[in-house]
Amino acid sequence: MSNFKGKYHDELIANAAYIGIPGKGILAADESTGTIGKRLASINVENVETNRRALRELLFTTPGALQYISGVILFEETLYQSTAAGKPFVDVLKEAGVLPGIKVDKGTVELAGTDGETTTQGLDGLGARCAKYYKAGARFAKWRAVLKIGPNEPSELSIHENAYGLARYAVICQENGLVPIVEPEILVDGPHDIHKCAAITERVLAACYKALNDHHVLLEGTLLKPNMVTPGSDSPKVTPEVVAEHTVRPSRGLCQLQFQLWFSCLVGRVRSKLPSTSMPSTRSRERSHGLSPSLLEGHFSRAPLRHGLERKRM
Repeated sequence: MSNFKGKYHDELIANAAYIGIPGKGILAADESTGTIGKRLASINVENVETNRRALRELLFTTPGALQYISGVILFEETLYQSTAAGKPFVDVLKEAGVLPGIKVDKGTVELAGTDGETTTQGLDGLGARCAKYYKAGARFAKWRAVLKIGPNEPSELSIHENAYGLARYAVICQENGLVPIVEPEILVDGPHDIHKCAAITERVLAACYKALNDHHVLLEGTLLKPNMVTPGSDSPKVTPEVVAEHTVRPSRGLCQLQFQLWFSCLVGRVRSKLPSTSMPSTRSRERSHGLSPSLLEGHFSRAPLRHGLERKRM
């Protein structure tokens, strides 16, 4: 168990448990201005603040849209936006029983001394930003570390650097009242098989939890968002049951610790690799190993967005 005894101790535990309510999930609505611009361009909508705000309003206010959502990850711009009627999005979410979250990393840069591996930026000034986000209504945060599989990757340097970056981010978040989502993502690119992905995932998770412990992070007040364990993008596919077993297996040791592990997987990035039955298979495996059901990140289709934004402009 950790030694964290800050003023937000009980609140962090309660919010982590709330986000992990069975049957609900996390909606990722934290696209950057550039990324959301590409989506707007695909439906011939200009990438300006008014249209970005209208898109967010459509997502958050469509009847029934938040019924199965416990938390929404927001981009910084969205955290301070309001509906056309002037109601802050944060209030819209809270009234719907949804906790607002915020993306706090500043993207990745190449890690010196490696063959194209990366480290995540954003620790400078993070405490002040987290305090500001908490005051604005955010209650959890997201930080993405990215590792790749190659002939000699991930290197020990990459694993160590990203694990300690995640741990530092996590403790800074908790000191300022935000539940940190710990996300060490191992990219699917490459010809590796599922066994290599599983072995590396286990190494990375072990390093992350050692770093979290070294930094005295309150584990009960965190959320783990691991990658799906799959063969590489250039490797033959396997069945959903095999993916489910290998995805849950690296987390079994973590569950021996005396804290609740909230297990969340990003569905969108493996959609092209696996049949739609993969995630139900993973959920059944989670239950059999004592894990909470997956917190599936939401992905909205583009067609409703086009019609919704056209109505907003009328």
